[in-house]
Amino acid sequence: MRIDGTANRANVNRNTNPKSAGKAGAVFRPQAARQSRPAPAQVPVAPNSGIEAILALQGVDQGAERKRNAVRHGQSMLDTLEEMKRDLLVGNISEGRLHRLMALVTRSRQEADPDLEALIDDIDLRAQVELAKFGMYAK
Repeated sequence: MRIDGTANRANVNRNTNPKSAGKAGAVFRPQAARQSRPAPAQVPVAPNSGIEAILALQGVDQGAERKRNAVRHGQSMLDTLEEMKRDLLVGNISEGRLHRLMALVTRSRQEADPDLEALIDDIDLRAQVELAKFGMYAK
């Protein structure tokens, strides 16, 4: 905050008299205590329809969940392919990485957005090609 200039301070009351400093002003007195009212009786809550409500909640926004799963699956395959590339540059590919990629390729996928599915299919094909180079074929 920026303050420019000076303000007129003539209207500010200052207590310069030391004798009046000890005197009390208005005294606080609480109002007379009122009777408290009892809480209203609780109304019983109607039970939900049970299994229908749970199924309705599970059906909400499954498309977004499938999309998240498909993206995670694609990212896992890309990360594993990237790790394989680093291993190739060093000169040694670990067998564990090959098995992890094979597990990702053979894992069943849920359907998601068609464009996303096409991209995942391309990543999957690239992973299968890399596995085939090492004699591992997805069934």
